[in-house]
Amino acid sequence: MRATIQLCTYNRAALLERVLDACFEQTVPAGAYEVVLVNDGSTDATLEVVARAQTRATCPFTVVNQANAGLAKSRNAGIALAIGERIAFIDDDVLPLPTFVEEHLRSHERSPLAIVRGAAVNTESFDDLPPPVWSPKQYSGNFFWTTNVSVPLGTIRAIGGFNESFAEYGWEDIDVGLRLRFGGVKAVFNKDALVYHYKPRLRSGNVERMLSQSRAQARTAVRLAGIHPHWRTYLATGDNPVTRAVHRWSRGVGMARRYRAMLGDLSVDRPLSNKELWASRQLAADAYFGELERAHRANP
Repeated sequence: MRATIQLCTYNRAALLERVLDACFEQTVPAGAYEVVLVNDGSTDATLEVVARAQTRATCPFTVVNQANAGLAKSRNAGIALAIGERIAFIDDDVLPLPTFVEEHLRSHERSPLAIVRGAAVNTESFDDLPPPVWSPKQYSGNFFWTTNVSVPLGTIRAIGGFNESFAEYGWEDIDVGLRLRFGGVKAVFNKDALVYHYKPRLRSGNVERMLSQSRAQARTAVRLAGIHPHWRTYLATGDNPVTRAVHRWSRGVGMARRYRAMLGDLSVDRPLSNKELWASRQLAADAYFGELERAHRANP
């Protein structure tokens, strides 16, 4: 088996069917790759979606149903069952092109020991996809971004997979990337190993969830810095004196109240205007850095 596509899902039944079909429609021979899905305690229609997918699978398809345990533990459950020589990680809101596996394997043939970073094109809908053409404005500087990345299976297992102490949202893939980078593993980029990444326009009903995720990400940022006290960590997380001081000033002058006022009534579900999108992002940054300060005080 040359490759494994590994993905985890949690309450994304509306997207998962399309994602799995795309995983099954690869240009490499069906016996050359497999799909390993970990269902992390979904409470929506995920089980029904998976059951239908099992009848349509054109390659080996392994499913793990587990109680909700978080992304790091779910990734490790998938890694434990993978048998491909290379494991390609995607998310449950990612639609791989038919040449996805082929392109990852092509890059691995040229650079057998490397991480292969693929490209992502953002889309607001899987039913109205933009042209499958990547541009530098969509570039991600993340060394190991599980939206679209592959690595030799033996390499990810050798470092112990994902750190399961990252139980909340954020940074578990950055931790893996830092450990691989510090271990001397190189990375190559293949713009033709392409996926569509579902990025719907933010709606009013999702603002509070976004703020909650920002706070969780701040707490895990402090954990990441404790494990990797390195300039790359501080740059990635924004956990540095200058950035923290700017946001401390912002909170001190009450900018959060102004951003809240710009959002208007959030009780009616609606897409946000461009002005409201900007305000929500500023509010999320304020929530992140405020929680970062609290997390530092709790873990001096």
